[in-house]
Parts: sequence; C-alpha cells; structure tokens
Amino acid sequence: MKKILFATSAGLFCFCISCNNGTTAGSAETSTNSQAQKNLEANRIVTKAFETGNVSGLDSVISADFVDHTDQGDKKGVDSLKSMVNFVHTNFKDMKMETVKELADDDHVFSWMHYSGNSEGAMGMPKGPYDWNMIEATKFRDGKAVEHWAFLDMREMPKMMQMMQPAGNKMSQDTSKMKK
Repeated sequence: MKKILFATSAGLFCFCISCNNGTTAGSAETSTNSQAQKNLEANRIVTKAFETGNVSGLDSVISADFVDHTDQGDKKGVDSLKSMVNFVHTNFKDMKMETVKELADDDHVFSWMHYSGNSEGAMGMPKGPYDWNMIEATKFRDGKAVEHWAFLDMREMPKMMQMMQPAGNKMSQDTSKMKK
C-alpha cells in the first residue's frame, strides 16, 4: 500500500510540476514577455493615433532619434511622425484599419494590417476606393520606437497601377497586341 501511495504521490508531484508555465518572477522569459507586451502596447498607441488623429500619446512611445523608412526617403523625429498622422487623418478621413495579426519580442513588433477606405488622391494615390494589406515592422529600444518600415502586399500593386493610369491609356489584357 505504501508503494502505491508513494508512486501516486510522485506521479502527482511530477504532473503538477509539468503544469507550471515555466515562468517565475525573476526569469528571463518573464522579462522578455514583459518587454514584448510593452512594445505591443506602444505600437497600439501609434496605431490609435492614425485612427483618431490624436498625437498626444506619441511622445511617450517614440524615441527622439526615430526614423521612418518610407518610399520618399527617411523621415526623422517624432514631429515628422506627428505630421504624417495629421496628413493621413486629414486626407483619408474614412480610413479603416484592422490589425489582422501582431507578433512581438523585446526588440520588434510586426503588425499585419488591413487598410480600406476612399482616397482623395493624396500621396500619389488615385482617387477612389482602396483595400490593401501591409506588414508594419517597428524596431524598439528601451520601450520606444526607433525605426519603422511598411511593406505593401505585392498582390496589391497591379490593382494600384491599373487605377493610376488615365482612363484612355489602360493597358490591354490582350497580349496579341504586343507584336512588334
């Protein structure tokens, strides 16, 4: 009977230990997860600024040496980001932003974003509806964003190119007309 009780107790003890999530107050994993969570929260403050036009929270989550790597060159500083938020909020009034998926660690946040709405023709976009996906990548240091990149889903490019051509100059889908 003692052998059965001992075996059962040992098995229960091992089971209870295996159910532990492996984190303790001083573990590196908790520290990393905590920093990743802070980075996600900071990233969400920036996303909210683009949704609402309210830039008041950006100073607390953007580093003074922040660089936004855009197709028009690097934009530096929090004031540049605030200007972009105001521009986007003014020119894309009905923009809808949906976060499809977020991934974070102690240095980066990656957001799969879905944007839709109507363009007034700002930023080289044609007037009219848009609907696309982007990956937003942000690098963090000491809890503040220091760099940002945005990558458009390449499947969206042909749609945008088609929209940007003047009505009388649309490329024909008929490849037989491409003879020399």
